[in-house]
Amino acid sequence: MSAVLDNKSAPVAAPLHQASPGLWTLAWRRLKKDKVGMVSMVVVIFFLLMMFGSWAGIIAKNWSKEVGVSYANPAFMAGAENLEGVRKDDKAEASKVPYVDLSDIDPLAPRYKEWEERTAKIKVTETPRADTLLFGGDKWGRDVLQKAIKGAETSIFVGLVAALLATFIGTVLGAMSGYMGGKVGDALEWFYNVFTSIPYILLILAFAAVFKRGLDTIIFILAFTGWTGIYRLVRAEYIKHASREYVKAAQAIGASHSRRMFVHILPNVSHVCLVQLSQHVVQFIKAEVILSFLGLGVPVDSVSWGTMLAEAQSELVIGKWWQLAAAGISMAILVTAFSMLTDSLRDALDPKIK
Repeated sequence: MSAVLDNKSAPVAAPLHQASPGLWTLAWRRLKKDKVGMVSMVVVIFFLLMMFGSWAGIIAKNWSKEVGVSYANPAFMAGAENLEGVRKDDKAEASKVPYVDLSDIDPLAPRYKEWEERTAKIKVTETPRADTLLFGGDKWGRDVLQKAIKGAETSIFVGLVAALLATFIGTVLGAMSGYMGGKVGDALEWFYNVFTSIPYILLILAFAAVFKRGLDTIIFILAFTGWTGIYRLVRAEYIKHASREYVKAAQAIGASHSRRMFVHILPNVSHVCLVQLSQHVVQFIKAEVILSFLGLGVPVDSVSWGTMLAEAQSELVIGKWWQLAAAGISMAILVTAFSMLTDSLRDALDPKIK
């Protein structure tokens, strides 16, 4: 009987090991509590999905088609005067010369009328141009909304890929400089100081003026000139972590230098790389827009928010503001959401916040 009582009164043994949440789990919990950060994340995801949809041809695949009259009014301005939006057919009809029988002078004269009738039949089968579009049209009658979506694909793609490359370059060089030090660190510091001694915007413009225009050129220029800030922060983190106990323990068990740098230390500084990545996406999107606005960005047959803003300069003179609004508002929403998301990520990944 006493044995039974002893067994019942014995305390339940606590589990030997209870896993504590990691850095990313804690960061996600803190981020979910940040309403501004979550809303910003939804906006950014929406723009990314729009970019992939445009790239796949699901949306905005007919952005280059002339579906409306020149400077077609937005739908909410239907009925407003549009002097520049006279249809080409109307202009041709107004300037048409009356038919005159010239059979006595020109033996081919009877054929002229036949050719005109055939041309008229072809024109009838053409899709008529709309007087209004949802968000208006540009000079050639292309839909401004579809142009803004296609422009988002170009600008976001350039910003993302260039930021990934710049983060990779800055992380690798910063890791080598901070971990190895010595002559390697001195050489990389000299290379870093050369880049930072030249004003950033002048360096970008100089490279853009030399190389041939194209998306790959823009990505290369932005990545090759934008790695310095990431390098500086990653180098400081590696100097701090290189002398810690877990790195010494990895050295004691025979881990190579590259394994210590990128397997043991890198996960502990990855939050710095992630925040810098999101910051550089915003920075590079704005840089691409500036380059395209100045005519040093995307090719002529492509469209981005920068080319739309460049076209809108001449349109504002005649009161056509909707292309400027479409590109400017789209860019402002994305850049603001990305900036707020970056701030939220920085707060969520800060190890000092419990």
